[in-house]
Amino acid sequence: MNIALDPGDLALVVDDLSVRYGATSVALEHVSLSVPKGRIVSLLGPNGAGKSTVMRAVSGLLGVHGGSVISGRVELLGADVTRARSSVRVKRGLAQALEGRQVFPDLTVAENLASGAYVRRYRRAQEQEVRERVLHHFPRLADLMDRKAGYLSGGEQQMLAIGRALMSRPSVLLLDEPSLGLAPKIVETVRDVIVDINREGTSILLVEQNAAMALSIAAYGYVLEGGRVVKEGPADALRCDEDIAALYLGMVAADAAGKGLTHGA
Repeated sequence: MNIALDPGDLALVVDDLSVRYGATSVALEHVSLSVPKGRIVSLLGPNGAGKSTVMRAVSGLLGVHGGSVISGRVELLGADVTRARSSVRVKRGLAQALEGRQVFPDLTVAENLASGAYVRRYRRAQEQEVRERVLHHFPRLADLMDRKAGYLSGGEQQMLAIGRALMSRPSVLLLDEPSLGLAPKIVETVRDVIVDINREGTSILLVEQNAAMALSIAAYGYVLEGGRVVKEGPADALRCDEDIAALYLGMVAADAAGKGLTHGA
C-alpha cells in the first residue's frame, strides 16, 4: 500500500532494501516504506525485528555496525543517498536522535547542542536563533546549559538528544525509541514535543516499542518481523487491528500474542 503516489510528496523512501551484517547474516529482506512530507510514520516491531537496521540504513551508519546494503535504495527528498556518507545526508536535511540517547556525557548541555549544529556551519546569530527554538520546545534545558550531560536525568537526556538533532534544522527527523525507559509523565512531554515539531513541517520516522504512543500521533505505520514488513496501514486502522492489539497494545488475551503477524503480510 502506498501512502503517497506522487514521488515529489515523499520526504523519505526506502525501496526494496535488503541489508546484511558480515558475510551471511541477513537483517532486512526487501523492506519498503515511505514518509510523506510533513507527516509522522511509525515503525513497530519486536526486539530484533530490524527496526534499528532500517534507521542505520537511512542515516548512513550501517558501516559503523558492520552492515552493508545488498540491494534496494534509500531516497531523501528525491535524492538517492543509499551510498552517501552520513554527513552528506545531514547536509541534505536528515537528523537522528539515537536509541539510548547517547549524548556526550562529559560535555555540557550547551556543548551538546552546539555539536548538533556543527555540519551546518551557522553564523553565530543563526546558531543562537536555532538554539532558542530548541529551548522553546524543551524549556527545562535552558536551566541546565552549563551542566554536564552525564549528570542529567534520563528524561533530560532524551530532551537533549532530540534537541541536538533539531540543531541541524532537519527536514526529516529519525527518532529511535524516544520513550524508552522514561516515566509516563515524561513520555507525554516527549510525545507532545514530537507533535509540535511535526506541525512545524518536519517529517518524522518514529521507531517505538510504545505502540500506543506511536500510533496515537502517526499518520501511518509499518510493522517489522524478522527483517520484513508484515503489516502496514493508516495508524487508526493499525490501532484497531486485533494482531497489533495483542502484540503491542495489551488489549487482547496474552495467549494471542504467540501467533505472530506474518499471516497478514
